Parts: sequence; structure tokens; C-alpha cells
Amino acid sequence: MSVKTFLLPDLGEGLAEAELVKWLVAVGDTIVIDQPVAEVETAKSMVEVPSPYAGTVHELHGSVGQMVMVDSPLFSVLEEGATAPAAKPQPQATVPVRERAQSYREEERAGTKAPAGQGSGNVLIGYGTPDGLSATARKRRPRSGAETPAAPQRTVAAEPRRAPLVISPLVRKLARDRGIDIAAVTGSGPGGLVLRSDVEAASAGTAAAATVSAPEPAGATATAQASAPATAATPGELDARSGLAIASRTPISGVRKTIAQAMARSRSEIPEATVWVDVDATNLLALRASMKSTDPENTPGILAFIARFVVAGLQKYPALNTRIEHNAQGDAEIIGFDGINLGIAAQTDRGLMVPAIRNAQQFSARGLNAELARLTEVTRSGKATVAELTSGTFTLNNYGVFGVDGSAAIINYPEVAILGVGRIIDKPWVVGGELAVRKVTELTLAFDHRVCDGATAAGFLRFVADAMENPAAVLADL
Repeated sequence: MSVKTFLLPDLGEGLAEAELVKWLVAVGDTIVIDQPVAEVETAKSMVEVPSPYAGTVHELHGSVGQMVMVDSPLFSVLEEGATAPAAKPQPQATVPVRERAQSYREEERAGTKAPAGQGSGNVLIGYGTPDGLSATARKRRPRSGAETPAAPQRTVAAEPRRAPLVISPLVRKLARDRGIDIAAVTGSGPGGLVLRSDVEAASAGTAAAATVSAPEPAGATATAQASAPATAATPGELDARSGLAIASRTPISGVRKTIAQAMARSRSEIPEATVWVDVDATNLLALRASMKSTDPENTPGILAFIARFVVAGLQKYPALNTRIEHNAQGDAEIIGFDGINLGIAAQTDRGLMVPAIRNAQQFSARGLNAELARLTEVTRSGKATVAELTSGTFTLNNYGVFGVDGSAAIINYPEVAILGVGRIIDKPWVVGGELAVRKVTELTLAFDHRVCDGATAAGFLRFVADAMENPAAVLADL
């Protein structure tokens, strides 16, 4: 068939739909293999969907803001050298859904070439292959039929609409927000990859690319909104309850919808209790300052030290590193784990994400620090994997970066506990019977009362607090 219809694939996230955020092409545009065609948002990530076909955009199936179901048509492409059919093309249905989904999963695997006629590898991730923006840089197996291996339409080096080499949707958004034509930006990354610093440099009017900045601390983008853009309300529409005019209506969708559902389920299913304690972190800050003076490049951050103490505490009190499930008979069971996946709450411009350091018990404080930096970066850039975002068994939340002392945190369902860390500030503290000014923070632990009682929760919290107050003694045993 001369018209190829691309169906929204199984994204490998256990989700059945995605929201169409933006079309990057229009009907009649000429595109190349791996050129981004649309931006879609699932409950876990924002991705750009590249085209597995080269040719002319024949039809866009759906409008911006619409929810597109998996295996539904997303767009159709009239392949090069073909003529448009008179009738509207129908989705390819000759391949069973299960076989097609398996094909997509195989395509997602790194280094695997897609079957002929289905485009490039890595399509499910949504970015295409980095070298695939030029169709001449790729080789495809000839399809069965009359197509010849050396078809002239494969040479499209002069394609005027060739997409720039950009992986991160955040970089594209930054360019749009600053009114910069990203196709005109010279990338300083590997293979000409356009980075955030390149867009910032172009915005500032500098000729040289800016230095790549270090990952921001968790929560640095707290003021960004993850919900869908507000739409204007009907003029004169009044709220029946308050009598006030309705100014806007904002749909709850995408990540915000998922967060709302998870928080509501946590509150409705988990009988949580909360304990907290003030901690003198003066010695911990002094220890880190001493290490930084001798080895500034390899000194872990404060959060990495706390994470190491949390891991040790969970090994001592494993009841807080569990999950409640129901067996085939419907009876509740407490599931324990041989390992700790430590989730780190991070605020992004798409909402609160909790990537997890898998098998955190295997890392030192330095190793945890490196993983914290890596996970923060990939999560903010929208490149965190599904496993990284959903595999946590306990969550550590550093809300102190927002300038607050404490929080009645909601447990990250289906986990059974979450530990929050407040800001570290100077406070009066009694030391050796005398008043002194110390660096004090507050630890708050919310836990599922079904898996343990207050004594266990208090024991864990006290262990972490004591470790922060006497870090050298505890680290000697870790």
C-alpha cells in the first residue's frame, strides 16, 4: 500500500494511552526517517515520536490535547515515489496486535534493527536513532516485492525539512520559549547534539556554546507547573457554590493525573502514622567540610550521606522496606525484599518524580552521590526509564530545598514509608548543659501502620538521627 499508517505503539510502560501534546509537522510536509512528527505525553514521560517512514505527510490522526489509544492511528505517510490514493487509508491490520506489539518491543532494544518497513530502532523511546536524521546514514533491508535495493528516493541529503539533532524535549521547549529556531543552533554535544547550554548561548547572542551546567538539586524547579495549560472559562460563567466568576478551567491530565490518582489511593488505602525528631547536624556538616577541603571533587553531598544512613537504617529495620499485596485468595501479605531501591523525590517541570537508586545497599556515600546526580539529570530531561521511575521500595524526600522545616508527607504508594528532611538552619541547642548555636534539621517519617508499630518506626528514625549527629562513628561501620 502506498500510504503507510503509523499506529501508536505499546510504549512499554504498562499504559494504554498517551496525550497528543503537539504536532511537529503538517499535512503535505516532506519528512525523512526518524524525523520527529509529534510530541506525546504519557503518565510517566514526555517523548517525541519519530517517523519510521520517509515521504509526504498524508494525514494526521488526532488533534492536540486528544488522548490517543495504543494501536490507534497516529499519522499516515505517502511514501516517496507513490501517488495519493483516492480513499482514506485504513490502519494496517494484517499483523495481529500481539505480534505487532512484540515487534515494537524488539525495536526498542538497543542495537536491534527494526523489521523492514517499520522504521528505525528505538522508536518506542520516542527519540529515534541519533544518527537516523539523515536517511543516507542508514541501511534498510529490501522489502519483499518490486522495490529495488537502490531506489533513488533513498538519497535525501538535500531534504529541506531535516530535523535538528535534539534528544531532550526540554531543550526544544526552551528554544520555543525563547523564540529561537533550533534548526539554526549548532550543537556542541556528541555528533552535533544540541544541548540546553547551546540554546542558552544562542539566546544570549554569544558565539561560543555555554559550559554544560551541573545537575540542579532536587526541587529547584518547584515553581514550574506540571498540569495542562489553563483554558479560558465561558464569559459570565459563575460558580454555583461561591458565586464567583470562573476565571479558568485546567484539565487534570498526564503526569498530574497520575500523581493525583496515586496520592488519592495512598490516602484511601494506607493507615499512615507520622513521627518526627529534631536533629543536630553540626557534626555532619563539619565532617563534610573537612573532606571537601582535602578532596573537593569526590566529597559526597549532605543528601548522599543521609541516603547512606537511611539505607543502613532500612537494613536494621527491614519492615519499612516492604509492600502489601493480596494473594490469589484475596488475603493481604507483607512482601519483603532482598535489597533496597531507594527512591529520591525530585521536582521537575512535569511534576514530582521519584526515580530510584536500585540496590542502594551496594553503594557507598560517594556511589550514592553519583547516582543521585545521574538520576536527577535524566529525570529532568525526560529520559529516565520506566524501571527507574517505578521500582522504588522506600522514598527519601528532601523538601528542605523549598525552605521549609517539615511536611506531613504522603506515602508513595505502594511503598509503606517515606522519610522527609527539612532545611538545616541555626537554632539554639543544649550541648553539655550549656546553650549553643547548632545546625539543626527536622526528620519526619510517615509509615504504614499495617506493617509495623510505632516502636519500629521510632527505632529507624532514631537510628538515622543518631547517624547524622555522630556520622564518623556510623560511617566507620558501613
